[in-house]
Amino acid sequence: MLSLSSRITPENLFYIRNHFPYPNVDMRSWGLCIKGCVNREIYFRYHDLLNMPQVTLPVTLECAGDKRALFHPKARGEQWELGAISHAVWSGVRLVDLLYLAGIQMNACEVTFEGMDQGVRTDMPGVFSYKRSLPLEKALNPDTIIALYMNGKPLPYRHGYPARLIVPGWYGMASVKWLHRITFTEEQFQGPFQVVDYVYDRNPLTPSSSEPVTTIRLNSTIARPSDQEVLAKGENWVLGTALSGEDPVVMVEISTDNGTTWMPTSWLEPQEPYSWRRWCWKWTVTASGTYDIKVRATDAAGNIQSEMTDWNVKGYGYNAIQHIRVYVD
Repeated sequence: MLSLSSRITPENLFYIRNHFPYPNVDMRSWGLCIKGCVNREIYFRYHDLLNMPQVTLPVTLECAGDKRALFHPKARGEQWELGAISHAVWSGVRLVDLLYLAGIQMNACEVTFEGMDQGVRTDMPGVFSYKRSLPLEKALNPDTIIALYMNGKPLPYRHGYPARLIVPGWYGMASVKWLHRITFTEEQFQGPFQVVDYVYDRNPLTPSSSEPVTTIRLNSTIARPSDQEVLAKGENWVLGTALSGEDPVVMVEISTDNGTTWMPTSWLEPQEPYSWRRWCWKWTVTASGTYDIKVRATDAAGNIQSEMTDWNVKGYGYNAIQHIRVYVD
């Protein structure tokens, strides 16, 4: 269940998605290495990163499989409902500052990021580290950071201590935890977490697509009331969030008659890049009965959430209009 007691998600409520067991982190030997197509291989110890200019950026992270349980027909993977999304304030070093210290060669094509967590997969032999890549444009964006702090405290171990990549506007799989190696490559990375997982594959029988999962899709969520909840007549508050990885959300509308009529909600805070935006709506109910509530978001480019989502085999990027049913006594 989504927690909205505050805009910032407390550490104990922040969602966790790992592919392998937690790694052993020995800070006596830990360092962050930048290698590959660079002018000089460079190695940063933890205190080196702490002593560099720091930036702070609020960013909402959402698992690409958030709301997977809502797909029809069912999609493969962890059956997340509404809880695989959280918001934090991250502080650390701009990735671009580190990359320019190493010097980027002209033949560089992509940048790969490798975490310390590793293990086996069920679909292929071998031991793998969790490893992802970014195109140069995204890696060099000044808002892409190496986070050392989360909500004003050192990055918690469960969330990637000592250093975690934060890729604003992209689904959470890009924000590699327990980061220890960055490599510039001459060709596109073909690791399993890049080309097997986290692609939109729409054919359930034969893999048919290599379209990568990247930017967070326009979405909105009702956090309260919950589906099938019984409410009393009178004043009730409907609360939720909206988020988009590209164009900011400018409006959230709500319907209590299964989409026949729509009413605008109110914002609880101003718009902030890369961050969810909480909304609320006061609902005064005078008649008992069954009510079908829907919510939809509109972004600055004019995109509006649809009743349908883009079904895909592994259930990524669910963003259909949410529908709940409540009962009023």
